[in-house]
Amino acid sequence: MSTPTPPTAGTKRTEMEFAAASDLPTLLSFSLTSVIIELTPGPNMTYLALVSAGEGRRAGFATVAGIALGLATIGVVAALGVTELIQSSHLLYEGLRWAGVLFLLFLAYEGWRGPGDVVSEGNDADRRYFTRGLVTNLLNPKAAVFYVAVLPTFIIADKPVLSQTLTLTAIYVAVATIIHALIVALAGTLEPLLNNPRIEKVARKFLSALLAAVAVWFAFATAR
Repeated sequence: MSTPTPPTAGTKRTEMEFAAASDLPTLLSFSLTSVIIELTPGPNMTYLALVSAGEGRRAGFATVAGIALGLATIGVVAALGVTELIQSSHLLYEGLRWAGVLFLLFLAYEGWRGPGDVVSEGNDADRRYFTRGLVTNLLNPKAAVFYVAVLPTFIIADKPVLSQTLTLTAIYVAVATIIHALIVALAGTLEPLLNNPRIEKVARKFLSALLAAVAVWFAFATAR
């Protein structure tokens, strides 16, 4: 009776390559889903347009960095199971939701009012816009719901959940950051045109009103 031949290094490599290839459709499907979600108009898109058109690309990219950190933080928290607690607690969910709505309305009001205190250029301004991008997303229960309701549907049952969750989170943050950076680049091209104070005031008020409308829509869209 012949003894079974132990798998060679080549066989193991083939199995690993097959496993990776079998996951590729899932990763591609998740990436496409992330693109569609991020192309849907929302708070991030509107606020980035407002900041970039009025303050320039540097402020816009600082905001993008804050948004990316916020999305990544929520993803890691979701991987640890904390967002499920928020999702299951009516009090926590509503508190987070209304804090996000009020913060968006504050940003819209500040944009409508115009620059009261002059924002210093350089690192201070970068920190300010970075912090706002971060806070906007940490107070966004819709992002938490995405990680709890949408992302798990792409998890493969017979593979480690934590590593998959972190991988999908990295993909989502990368997709979102690329799209947000493109928005900043496009909106930033309007900055020279907005050097005219009259045009700048009209554009700023329009985008601020749009952000306020998004905040109201956000309040209804996240209600349950």
